[in-house]
Amino acid sequence: MKRSRGLLWVRLLVVCLVLIPYSWVAPVLAGMHQDVWQGQVTYISDGDTLWVRPHQGSAPRIVRLDGIDAPELCQVHGGSARTALTGLVLGQTVQVQVRGNDDYGRTLARVIFQGQDIGAWMVDRGHAWSYRYCGQAGPYAKQESLARANRLGLFGQERPEPPRDFRRRHGPCH
Repeated sequence: MKRSRGLLWVRLLVVCLVLIPYSWVAPVLAGMHQDVWQGQVTYISDGDTLWVRPHQGSAPRIVRLDGIDAPELCQVHGGSARTALTGLVLGQTVQVQVRGNDDYGRTLARVIFQGQDIGAWMVDRGHAWSYRYCGQAGPYAKQESLARANRLGLFGQERPEPPRDFRRRHGPCH
């Protein structure tokens, strides 16, 4: 009896993990092993990647904004996305809430500046897409929807090409 009850709980857990959207689970999982630190932004690579020097004095770390995908620099609106991010945070102190590392070894994190989520700010103004994963609209779907409706930034184009599709067709810019 105890063994079948245990298997029931395992099956229930698996079903819940399959049915619950990633956007609901990610913050809970991130909070379980979240590394949070502060530092100064020293360089902006593009609209979703910045270099942050931790206040502890170590070398700058490359931080990829979690939850967004900004245009490539050689793509339409790529330069303006970088300019927007540069104007907002270059030289400023930010809080970095680490989620992990991406496939390129960059720190994948939510970045907060003066209480504002920078990823949400970028999408809200039409400088990036909410990052889609496994059919989910991403964490900033509401911001993207409003930016599209108001034709802000890259969403002012007739048919803006998502960076993922651009990279698939052209490869990376560098």
